[in-house]
Parts: sequence; structure tokens; C-alpha cells
Amino acid sequence: MRTVAEHLSACLEVAHAAEPLDVVLSDAVGTVLAADIVSDVDMPPANLAGLDGYAVRAKDCVSASPATPVVLDVIDAVRAGDVRRTHLVPGTAVLIDSGAPMPIGADAVVPWQFTDRGEAQVTINRKVNAGQRVRMLGEDVEAGATVLSKGSRIGARQVALLASLGHQRVAVHPVPRVVVVSIGDELIEPGQRAEPGDVYDANGHALSTAVADAGGQPFRVSAVPDEYHALTETLEDQLVRSDLLITTGGLSVGQGDTVKEVLSPLGTVRFDTVAMSPGRQLGVGTLGDGIPVFCLPGDPVSAQMAFEVFVRPVLRSIAGWQDIHRPSLPAAVSTSWSSPAGMREFVPVQLAGAPSTGYQAHPTQAPGVQTISGLAYANAIAVVPEEVTQVNAGTQLHCLLLDM
Repeated sequence: MRTVAEHLSACLEVAHAAEPLDVVLSDAVGTVLAADIVSDVDMPPANLAGLDGYAVRAKDCVSASPATPVVLDVIDAVRAGDVRRTHLVPGTAVLIDSGAPMPIGADAVVPWQFTDRGEAQVTINRKVNAGQRVRMLGEDVEAGATVLSKGSRIGARQVALLASLGHQRVAVHPVPRVVVVSIGDELIEPGQRAEPGDVYDANGHALSTAVADAGGQPFRVSAVPDEYHALTETLEDQLVRSDLLITTGGLSVGQGDTVKEVLSPLGTVRFDTVAMSPGRQLGVGTLGDGIPVFCLPGDPVSAQMAFEVFVRPVLRSIAGWQDIHRPSLPAAVSTSWSSPAGMREFVPVQLAGAPSTGYQAHPTQAPGVQTISGLAYANAIAVVPEEVTQVNAGTQLHCLLLDM
């Protein structure tokens, strides 16, 4: 029997980060940077006006107030995108748009609302300080600065920064393509009419969603019968479009070894009983040209737990994430239960509390019972170590946060 730590290590060993790809910004969204982004320009590239108004010397407006306004001649107008080198004569003002380059000699901007909006002359009724309402050269980003580090996730905010610096393409780790195959003669699609003995394929849909949540691109295959030829044909067909393959079901002891028989000639897969609850026999290995494969149980709760513990970290590792595990925090459990000896137990819980007062974990199902509804109502998973056989109310357990 393998420990959870041993099986996780085996899972991480078969998967490696994909080779970086150089992609356009629109295709980079949701991926992870494969290299640092260093700016080769200053942003802004010059001193720019921060508001619409008048560029002035602050010293020329030091006495301006509603009672004692200052009147300055307006000698020029500068629009956004203007590349002319303009000069401010002492004692004058230049009409300026937000984002336009500041005239040489100007050190502040007086906004419209503090003036009479004059065109030939402007009356200013509020003083300004040097640097006020001016975006200074390089104050956002300095040339030579690392603006995004390797391992950063690319989203809309990061795209805005990259585009502002003139980057059209970036090197990223591609999103792993993950094929999910549910195995079982009894499985039917949700929405179909269920006959006695039929079971809706919850795992195919749930695991595909979990893959997307972890940053992968899921490809769900309709349920396949637990039959050698059908399963072999399906897996061989799917290898051409997968970076990683997940099977669920077909591992029940005493119900035949179809999954093992099919996978053996296609690659190297090892099956072990893992010391975890819920859980049972799991498989991990490679198929074809080294494509990682993970064989999960057919029980929906066990499958979801196995995915969280073993497959999700692998997916994030392949995608280039630096933090591959879910964040966790300690919480005091609200009830007592007996935990199976020698097993690492994973218990769905609802967390409540705050950093200042501490957190409480309330199990969402009866102790020792594994239900899909209990997992659905949970926002965390409490982890009971292998050496703990009795959990008492108030016991502090580390909880994996599911909604982050």
C-alpha cells in the first residue's frame, strides 16, 4: 500500500512542464509566463499632463485664489499625441489635454474647474504645486525593470501592461489539453431517461470542470463501456489530442481488470492501493509518447478527492504554476469522529470565521459517510493525518481551501 505522499510524488514524476510557446497576447490569457518580462522603455515615455487644463509654472500661480485670481496669456495648445517640442514662457500658460507631453518649462497642470476656460487668456483661481497633476517620466515603469516575473498568470490586467509596453507576443507555458474518459456499462448522460441500473455520468462532467478550474483545457469523452475493444479504441484515438489523460471507473476489485489489460500494452501504468479515505486503488503512468495518465475511482467523491490531491497539482505543474497546491489554513472542527487507522482522511467541511478570531470547520456530512451533496456544500477539505485515529471537537486540522 502506498502512502498519499508516495503516490503524489509518483504523479509529479510523470509530468513535466510543457515547452514554452511564443503566442500573441490574446492567446496568452489564462496561461503562465515562461520568462521574465523586462521593460526596454520608460512608461510614460515623457512628462505627461494628468488632466485636461493648462500647463503652467507653479511659481506663477502661487498667489492664485478665488479672491486674488492670476491671469496668464495662453500661448499654445498641446493635444494628446502631439510630438512638437513646445516651450512655456514664464508668466504664460499652455492649453493641454490629458496625456499630452508637458511643455519644456512647465511643472504643473491647472485643471479646467480652477479656471475660466479662457482661450487667449486664462484666469486661474487656485494655486498649484510643482509636479501636481503631472505623470512623470518613468513613474509607472522604468526602463530595465522586471514588470512581470516568470510564473505570473496572464489575465486582462497583465495584458494591459504588456500592450502598453508594446509587447505583441510573449513566451508562455501552453495550457495542457486533458482528455477525461468515464468508464462503465451503467453510465448514461444527464438528461437521458434512467432505467433501473443506470447511473448518470457525474464524474465526466465534474472532472472536466475541475480540469478547467485548474487551468487546463478539458476534452470530455462520452462514457465508454467497460469492455476491452471499446476502451482500447477510445484511448488510442484520444492520445493524439491529449497532453494528459484521466480515466475514472473500471477499477473495482473483483469486477475484472479491463483498465489494466488495456493500458498495459499502451504504456507503463502502475496500480496501487493508496492509504487515503475516501479512496481505493489508483493508477499512474504514461501512455504512447510519454503522455501522463491518471486512473481514478468511479465513486464521484473518491474521484474528486483523488483529483484534488494528485491530479490538480500535476496540471498546475505542467502549466508552469509555481504554487501547485491549494492554499490551506488551520481550523477547529466542530464535532468528533473516529478516523481510519493508517489512512490520511479527507473530510469535506464548511469553513467559517476570520483571521482575528480563528476559523471553525463544520463537516458537511456524517462522519465516515461520503456523499456527493456533502462535497457540493463544502468550501474546504479538512485533512486528518495518518497517525490520528480520534478527532475531537476543537481539534485543529489543516483545511484545503476549495473556493480560491
